[in-house]
Amino acid sequence: MVDLRSTPHRWRPVLGLLLLAPLVGEYLLGNTPVTDFGSLPLYLPLYGCGALLIREVARRTGHGWPTMLLLGAAYGLWEEGPVDQMLWNPRYGGFDFGLTYAGTHVPFLGTSVALLQDVVSMHMIWSICVPIALVEAFRRDRQRPWLGRVGLAITALVLAAGSAGLAAIQYAANGHFMASAWQWTVGLVLIGGLILAAFLVPRVPKRQGESAAPSPWLAGCAAFALTSAYWVGQAVLRDRVSDWVLVIGWLALAAIAVAVGISWSHCRGWGAQHRAAVAVGALLTYVWVGFTHASDMGVSLSTALIGNIIFGTGALVLAAAALRSASSTDHAANSTQPAA
Repeated sequence: MVDLRSTPHRWRPVLGLLLLAPLVGEYLLGNTPVTDFGSLPLYLPLYGCGALLIREVARRTGHGWPTMLLLGAAYGLWEEGPVDQMLWNPRYGGFDFGLTYAGTHVPFLGTSVALLQDVVSMHMIWSICVPIALVEAFRRDRQRPWLGRVGLAITALVLAAGSAGLAAIQYAANGHFMASAWQWTVGLVLIGGLILAAFLVPRVPKRQGESAAPSPWLAGCAAFALTSAYWVGQAVLRDRVSDWVLVIGWLALAAIAVAVGISWSHCRGWGAQHRAAVAVGALLTYVWVGFTHASDMGVSLSTALIGNIIFGTGALVLAAAALRSASSTDHAANSTQPAA
């Protein structure tokens, strides 16, 4: 039997994921303007290697999406905690995070609950899991690792080096800010807890129920609606309701997403098209969010629009291609099943 990892084709999804993670996590969001495309090499070791390492470790150990979601949350806390210390720095990047998130600051945690939710949401969903799902949509070997042991070790080393490099850059750029020992302790405990939980998820064979799965379009629309609701709440309600109302709203959205995701993914007929549609739904949320977020980051309107058009168009093309490839995968799988 041919080992797919020993063929040149294995590098296509690897390189695709390395590039897609920072392009979605930074550029499609509008967090980094199109004029700063030179920063991509700085993001590749973090976003790219982070997503690749999470995907490879989960697939290599026989785990699936629950594990990747939890590891994605841990990655978010790692990048915004120990690496750039945004979770703890009240004046990070020149923005008044202390004032913005003062309403939900918890002294015991050393940070804000709302900020923790924002960090987990953006990195877990868009920096890690959406890129993984989109790249896997083009592969029929999605449950198999793409890297050997050497490649896995190199990925981990590059991620560590990239984290150290960004930490040094941010330390110098943010007035040599250093969080307290207690903040570091709480942050590392949270990260460690998420990693532990990720691998405590039981590896049980998926059993499909009697109910038929919804159409992929409905799954995608649900993902778009839930992820868009999060961003609409941030934009419309932040200055109109208590910050704790938004925290509760976030928990409600998360509970709905988990409940619906578990229920639908165990339905008869759930397959590659549904997984791709969920990823595309979340991806399209970033397409519209990017049109406003770039301006919020102080980017000029013209630059923001150019970046939105370029990356938004790319996202739409990628979404269409991923859905088409996933459809082919499902058709191939159905054609190989014996007739009843």
